[in-house]
Amino acid sequence: MSTTNKVQVRVGSLEDMGKRFAGAWNRAVAGEQVSETHVTFLDVQTMLDALSPRRLDLLRHVRQHGAGNVRELSQALKRDYKNVHQDVAMLEAAGLLQRDGRKLTAPWDELQASVSLMAAS
Repeated sequence: MSTTNKVQVRVGSLEDMGKRFAGAWNRAVAGEQVSETHVTFLDVQTMLDALSPRRLDLLRHVRQHGAGNVRELSQALKRDYKNVHQDVAMLEAAGLLQRDGRKLTAPWDELQASVSLMAAS
């Protein structure tokens, strides 16, 4: 049975991020296998901007086909190089796209997004 490589995309606070990190750290110290990835945005609008339809298409393309560099990716997507470069930079900064030299990878099979409706504590 294969496992799905997921990244949890959330809207939350710096405190939320710290609690998740501390919990994972404590589980690892206790000897538990910890293999989880989280990306946290501080507000909903930033998350929605980051995960725009064009950026999700870009992530899907890179996940399925890879990309040797940004120019190759912009040509494959039939999009302007400058816009693709900006999208790549944003997705890379968020941790959703990875770079090895010039080669781009999106190692995630699935993005799971959640927004808490609870008040920040």
